[in-house]
Amino acid sequence: MTAIKSVRGRRVWDSRGHPTVEVDVVLVSGAMGRAIAPAGASRGQREALDLRDGGTALRGKGVGRALHVVEQTIGPALLGVDGTDQAAVDAAILALDPSPLKATLGGNATVAVSLAVLHAAAAEVGRPLWRHVASVYDRVPSLPLPEVQIFGGGAHAGRRVDIQDFMIMVPGAATFDEVMEVTSEVYFAAGDIMASKGKLAGVADEGGWWPAFASNEEALEALVAAIEKAGERPGERVAISLDIAASEFGSNGRYRLALEDRDLATDAWIDLLGRWLDAYPILSIEDPLAEDDRAGMVAFTERFGARVQIVGDDYVVTNASLVDAAARDGACNAVLVKVNQVGTVTEAVEAFRAATRHDWRAIVSARSGETEDLSISHLATGLGAGQLKVGSFTRSERMAKWNECLRIQDTLGADAFVRGMPLADTWWGQGER
Repeated sequence: MTAIKSVRGRRVWDSRGHPTVEVDVVLVSGAMGRAIAPAGASRGQREALDLRDGGTALRGKGVGRALHVVEQTIGPALLGVDGTDQAAVDAAILALDPSPLKATLGGNATVAVSLAVLHAAAAEVGRPLWRHVASVYDRVPSLPLPEVQIFGGGAHAGRRVDIQDFMIMVPGAATFDEVMEVTSEVYFAAGDIMASKGKLAGVADEGGWWPAFASNEEALEALVAAIEKAGERPGERVAISLDIAASEFGSNGRYRLALEDRDLATDAWIDLLGRWLDAYPILSIEDPLAEDDRAGMVAFTERFGARVQIVGDDYVVTNASLVDAAARDGACNAVLVKVNQVGTVTEAVEAFRAATRHDWRAIVSARSGETEDLSISHLATGLGAGQLKVGSFTRSERMAKWNECLRIQDTLGADAFVRGMPLADTWWGQGER
């Protein structure tokens, strides 16, 4: 039988040392699934809310209330529900909390349960999770193109630089393994460059180097230098990806660059980003404008959408209706998919499907507060999403996910690697700086 027999929650700890929720779901057959809720530091205003205890203990981040919800509210409602029917399970969860932000149940409770059920269903049918996902959602599995942080900034590094993530992608690689090798060379070259200049201040939340740069553009220059030091020509096999996370320093059409002590209006901010796109081999840019700057996002996409991937994260928060609205407006051309941002597997897949309907690209993504949970490696592969953003090339909670993709490669074969996007012919790398 595939009915859910038990749902059990426990407190575990994430990569920042904060409490989080782990859930075990057991079916009547004995098949078991386990999942852990991640947590973000940079959060959109419209994403699912974590349920925390508040108060002074554990800096207010305790999860006792969320665990009570798992075992006393969600668990009893799921007993007897078919654990292999993900849509029915998630519908039962959503019926308990009709608020769009999961304000009653807590997104940390709902996502841990929803993912645990998905794992239990895969165990029930005797398939690896990625293959189960591909079967349930009628997708052709493929190994995703990694997006890997080299320098951390913004909320991930004490706001030492304004931009949140300076990353690389290797769309010119032939295999997932080749991406990892190239990324390793660039990552450690970046560390060497920073150390030699006295700019190295440690490691950020997601494992990237914590910089001591004097400007945001200095970080871009250092990233280009690291790519070159690794023996690559920027804009050929290796490109730059940025997560601006503009909502962290922009609102009401104004953008405050604290590192450079200047304020920019939307138009001036777009012009500055445009100069970066002209000067550096940037292939992807995430949340270039704040989530409340609809006109700015539309203007940026109209101006640059034909030459760069423009990713909505805080702007669409893994919400299918917001993806549809952004597509109608002409804002963004790609979506970041974070299951905990919306609260259930089904809702995340609906956002992914909305993106594919609009011919958008999709990136399955981790959070800054991560764990050893490997779900997103399997989701990115099983959905054939094309891209995976995990964080950096160090820290076990990050490397566990990259390494899981390498294990999946042993089954799928190296030819299953999908670059995720074509190399552009308009990059800085094609001409002189």
